[in-house]
Amino acid sequence: MSSPLFLSSAFSTANGHLPLLSPRPATCPSPGFASKPTLAPTATFFYRESVHPRFRCCCCCSSSSSSSSSVPLELSTSASDQDDDLGDSLLYSRAYWVSESIIAWNVDVPDGSCYLYASRTAALSISYDGIQGADIEIELQEDRGGLPANVIEKFPHIRDYKAFKVPASSDAKSLLKCQLAVATYNSDRKCSDATGLQLPGILDELFSYDGPLGALYAEETVSLYLWAPTAQSVSACIYRDPLGGNPLEVVQLKENDGVWSIKGPKSWEGCYYVYEVSVYHPSTLQIEKCYANDPYARGLSSDGRRTLLVNLDSDTLKPEGWDKLVYEKPDILSFLDISIYELHVRDFSVSDHTVHPDFRGSYLAFTLQNSAGVSHLKKLSNAGLTHVHLLPTFQFAGVDDRKENWKSVDAEVLEKLPPDSTEQQAQITAIQNDDGYNWGYNPVLWGVPKGSYASNPNCSCRTIEFRRMVQALNHIGLRVVLDVVYNHLQGSGPFDDNSVLDKVVPGYYLRRNSDGFIEHSTCMNNTASEHYMVERLIIDDLLCWAVNYKVDGFRFDLMGHIMKSTMMKAKHALHSLTKEIHGVDGSSIYIYGEGWDFGEVAKNGRGVNASQFNLSGTGIGSFNDRIRDAMLGGSPFGPPLQQGFVTGLLLQPNGHDHGTKAVEEQMLAAAKDHIQVGLAANLRDFQLTNSEGNKVKGSEVKTYDGTPVAYALCPTETISYVSAHDNETLFDVVSLKTPMGISVDERCRINHLATSIIALGQGIPFFHCGDEILRSKSLDRDSYNSGDWFNRIDFSYNSNNWGVGLPPKEKNEKNWPLIRPRLADPSFKPQKSHILAALENFSDVLHIRYSSPLFRLRTANAIQERICFHNTGPSAVPGVIVMSIEDGHEGVPGLSQLDSNYSYIVVIFNSSPTEVSFVSPALQGKNLQLHPIQVKSVDEIVKNSSYEANSGCFVIPPRTTSVFVEPRAT
Repeated sequence: MSSPLFLSSAFSTANGHLPLLSPRPATCPSPGFASKPTLAPTATFFYRESVHPRFRCCCCCSSSSSSSSSVPLELSTSASDQDDDLGDSLLYSRAYWVSESIIAWNVDVPDGSCYLYASRTAALSISYDGIQGADIEIELQEDRGGLPANVIEKFPHIRDYKAFKVPASSDAKSLLKCQLAVATYNSDRKCSDATGLQLPGILDELFSYDGPLGALYAEETVSLYLWAPTAQSVSACIYRDPLGGNPLEVVQLKENDGVWSIKGPKSWEGCYYVYEVSVYHPSTLQIEKCYANDPYARGLSSDGRRTLLVNLDSDTLKPEGWDKLVYEKPDILSFLDISIYELHVRDFSVSDHTVHPDFRGSYLAFTLQNSAGVSHLKKLSNAGLTHVHLLPTFQFAGVDDRKENWKSVDAEVLEKLPPDSTEQQAQITAIQNDDGYNWGYNPVLWGVPKGSYASNPNCSCRTIEFRRMVQALNHIGLRVVLDVVYNHLQGSGPFDDNSVLDKVVPGYYLRRNSDGFIEHSTCMNNTASEHYMVERLIIDDLLCWAVNYKVDGFRFDLMGHIMKSTMMKAKHALHSLTKEIHGVDGSSIYIYGEGWDFGEVAKNGRGVNASQFNLSGTGIGSFNDRIRDAMLGGSPFGPPLQQGFVTGLLLQPNGHDHGTKAVEEQMLAAAKDHIQVGLAANLRDFQLTNSEGNKVKGSEVKTYDGTPVAYALCPTETISYVSAHDNETLFDVVSLKTPMGISVDERCRINHLATSIIALGQGIPFFHCGDEILRSKSLDRDSYNSGDWFNRIDFSYNSNNWGVGLPPKEKNEKNWPLIRPRLADPSFKPQKSHILAALENFSDVLHIRYSSPLFRLRTANAIQERICFHNTGPSAVPGVIVMSIEDGHEGVPGLSQLDSNYSYIVVIFNSSPTEVSFVSPALQGKNLQLHPIQVKSVDEIVKNSSYEANSGCFVIPPRTTSVFVEPRAT
């Protein structure tokens, strides 16, 4: 998931709604949850594009789900205007109960007083005379010493708030089950301010818990544990079936220090259950009966409304040989040997006619050894690819798990429409919320495999089939990375079907702003990993996937919205797993993510977050957007025709006004500097000669806004990429930014040039599925909900999906005038021969990467010692990068020998549309020859690359990556 557009709201109540409530059921729901309230029209949300280098508005924003909030508060009437000012005060939560003894509030009480109020029945109301309806009233005293250091460290955004002391005699644990408010009074006892409270601080202090949660299975019992310290009562409704019917029984859980539990019979296993939680909810200001799944659910019913009691340790859920898989996984000697291929489960097989219709778009499609898709993955694995990164596979909203409810379009009808027609997108968008497609960045439950990818979303099929998928991918040499989305949740409030955590402990799991409303900078319902039990849930979930599903890595969506400490604890927990105890080699699990720094967490606003710069020295990877933007031009939020290093900047203009020629020259030189830093793993201390001829560190090379390009301290911290699921595909970007008059042959060469820069750089290369076969989405910049039609991928290589209609209007209409003539022009569409050639060329550069350890140097020091860039400074040949990698010799002082085959490598990237010659005195007299893989390449053009030892002259064909090696004497 990428860059959301930031949301701001004009609301007068919590979460922007003023709903009217329908009657609530008094007992466990059947067949669904509590009836939903009838809502008044929601507040208007204003969107603005971020200038941050992200990519799209979060896909979950379009879901019909909302954070519902009702406001039944009865306000006392008064003739005073001040009553109107105070009337909605309790709708806000502007005070923070940060520890048992301290409430923080940004108010002044010079001559007056401050009180804490509690009502177990949520009967509080307010007038100019103060708070009425309280069961308990406690006077608070201001602590002139301010907030203590530990509170400021945990809540840096309230560092300047006043501290009010709560009397030690107060029964805080009981008070936390009530509606709470604080109010200030002036010297004549008139209420001057009032508000509700945010509780995460005191909940962490009093109720942090490391014991069992979820369902535990013993020989004769099944036990349930739920952390819900603010709940007044908790029951479990036990059902025999996944859908319909009345509960077999309704059992009351008992509380012990905030944890509710019950021990039930073994016969519960295989049944379904729902929690009924009676709890005060700040979004409605009422005690609500919330019906929720278990936050630690490991299975679900097909409608997602009931938690399945499934024992993941049961032998019946394990594919044959499952317990031995840890010993059969593909070898990974170092994280620097990793290369990543990003893939959507449904995309992989839904259009593959070599897959049985029942298996298309499913986990099981990966188990079919002779399908076109699996054959394609085998080819990439044989070339050296190591990891498949699966887009979200947890339980997400936006796709019904019951396939019989899906709607579809007639593909044969769409095939007959013109390539620039609006009809395709009209038909797709008409059903887009009712079909089987969504990227999945709208999480509901993190710990359950998505049911729509299983043959049967009920029972335990999703568990077995997910395991079979992992096993099958491992057996063809590919490790599996899961895309995890811990930064936000799809639902919130007491009535939303997709709300879970906010029903169990309202106001705790989701990050709130200074008014007490949910933060939405990720798109919606930001989670708060700075809270102890949120962090624990994230780490427990990661361990569940690693141990129970044997996955090999995790990609963190919007990782910058998670605290750095959480990421470090997660890394430690994962790396502590052992083959002997857990059946997992935790030391081989790699984690990486999006380190963007924006929203309320920016500049460590909620604590030290896991942003690019903060992660230096951790070994955790983050995506390097600098190399992407330098290669393609601009950013995803910039002018669509702005060109970059590979798309023709200066050397083949497309008509876009980049400025004067001098400006274009400077832009191209700067892009080259950024790419060279990226090729050196974006190391902040790597030294190189920049375009001005100065020796600088990577951190001294700056982006357009003055931000340092480099941030990594070790190469494992850099994920290099030029395309991902977000935004246009690589081929589509190239087709958009290059001049309309060039040939499709040239565009294909540019596509390969871009992937080769990523493949042959230091750090960890990342590729979007289809980069290697010219994949197109018909220029759709945000295909998260564009259906199978725009996301199709063809592993028969007959089509790259170009020209299948104008992309969906919602995200693309403003660019239709640019898109239409390109789609309409038949010369833009690659033929099968182009696709096959692209695949072979991609396979070649993977083979080259893995032909020498010099492309995968292990340390920052090794990169500094061995890598050098030539053709630098103001006299450099434009559009040409020359990189050398030096090895040592056995028994010779200096560099150690790493490569038994080659002692020296030179890689030249020529982005120019013409052949270039480059002479380097430093490279004279070498015994360099074209890499043997390129000598045998199907690309006849690269074979024209040459090197003349006496002069040190290289000749490189247009838009070509040439690799020269110096073989060791035999």
